[in-house]
Amino acid sequence: MRVDAYNAISQVYGTKRSSGAKSVNKTETGRKDEVQISSFGQDFAAAKKAVADAPDVREDVVSAMKDKYKNNTDVDYDDFASVLIAKYDSLV
Repeated sequence: MRVDAYNAISQVYGTKRSSGAKSVNKTETGRKDEVQISSFGQDFAAAKKAVADAPDVREDVVSAMKDKYKNNTDVDYDDFASVLIAKYDSLV
């Protein structure tokens, strides 16, 4: 049987099966794991947090438009649309 042959060969050569990877402690190597984030990465994380914390709707602008609409004050829809389109064109 092949298993018996393997056992016989391992006894002849004095080999043992590997019990897996050896765990290395920090004290054995004198090193520890570290992560260093570049200044660009730190700036990017700060900008991402600022965007996430910013409100999705600017209430001051929306409330002014609502007041104009409710009071039947002339709202220049063409101007509003052109500003909105210019804003989204700059993003693309």
